[in-house]
Amino acid sequence: MAHNPGFEKIVELFRPHVKEITIEQYQAEDEWQLVDVREDHEWLVDHLPRAIHMGRGIIERDIETRVPDKSKPLLLYCGGGYRSVMAAHHLQLMGYTHVASLIGGYKAWQQHQLPLVKD
Repeated sequence: MAHNPGFEKIVELFRPHVKEITIEQYQAEDEWQLVDVREDHEWLVDHLPRAIHMGRGIIERDIETRVPDKSKPLLLYCGGGYRSVMAAHHLQLMGYTHVASLIGGYKAWQQHQLPLVKD
């Protein structure tokens, strides 16, 4: 998907401040709570196993209720790794200390032909 230049610019401003990890790094560590920040309609199609859903539009509002421990390792993903970088940056500003974004997001997961689930 081609993104608008203004959107790409703001993501690139945030990216250096957000830890990004690969699928292989995620699979090697069992500490992460996956958080799907895609839209509701994307989540309903399918999503990564063991993920919880908090769409980009509500994560800042709801994260402290769903995940009150600000030291819990949170790995955010979206369709391609842009929205998750933005969300991770905001969670860090809110005091979350172990937040990362999955490089390539859902699309990379699909390309690796890894399992997806439906609720």
